[in-house]
Amino acid sequence: MTALETWLRVAVALPFGLAVGSFVTVLVHRVPAGESVVRPRSRCPSCGSPIRALDNVPVVSWALLRGRCRACGARISVAYPLLELATGALFVGAALRHPDPWRAVLLAPFLAVLLALSVIDARTKKLPNRIVYPSVLVAAGYVVLAWALGAPVDPVRAAIGSAAYGGGLLVVALISPRGMGMGDVKLAGLIGLVLGALGLRYVAVAAGLGILFGGVGALVALLAGASRKHALPFGPFMAAGAAAAVFLAPQVADLYLRLLSP
Repeated sequence: MTALETWLRVAVALPFGLAVGSFVTVLVHRVPAGESVVRPRSRCPSCGSPIRALDNVPVVSWALLRGRCRACGARISVAYPLLELATGALFVGAALRHPDPWRAVLLAPFLAVLLALSVIDARTKKLPNRIVYPSVLVAAGYVVLAWALGAPVDPVRAAIGSAAYGGGLLVVALISPRGMGMGDVKLAGLIGLVLGALGLRYVAVAAGLGILFGGVGALVALLAGASRKHALPFGPFMAAGAAAAVFLAPQVADLYLRLLSP
């Protein structure tokens, strides 16, 4: 990839990522509250005043307003621009890591969904069906359409990946319902579907890293004084494993195979 191609990808992916990041902030705040993500338009969380279009430009408006509502002057959490920036960075990363545009278009929104679900799960210990189910349907439809048009994605492997990762966690959830929720099972199905379309090693790396991250997180929580009975949301660790797989799966898989080889 030439320097010009790199900058063109950044120039396209970053604005889209920031715009989607703005929607991610809507999902994070409205879905757990059971509110519509379409109406009403964005408003100040303190006074409820509608936010004007010029004051709703991702990151820029927050900086120009110095993190305050124009109407009431109340502080607007820095979480808003941080989520927008994080989503923009994920879009850029997907565009640069996966030169094929079909794959990049599949993975960039997928990473944004993972980010939204991670924040929601960390706050509420829930992975809302309102986000997971539509994501599964859209991703499945996209994979089939892209494959039919000759893109380097595989719907059969997507189905296998979804069944393997989701089915594996379903068994764990049935055996130990207190340790694994059905929301985690559904998220695993989504991850397996999207990453399976790229190759089953992506799913294997995502699952392995998700378990590793979860184990480290649980250990850190225990060392910090958390009770063994304290429920630690697993969704963010699964999402982190999936995101790492998007960028590093081939390298991690090759390293693992080299370590196993005599």
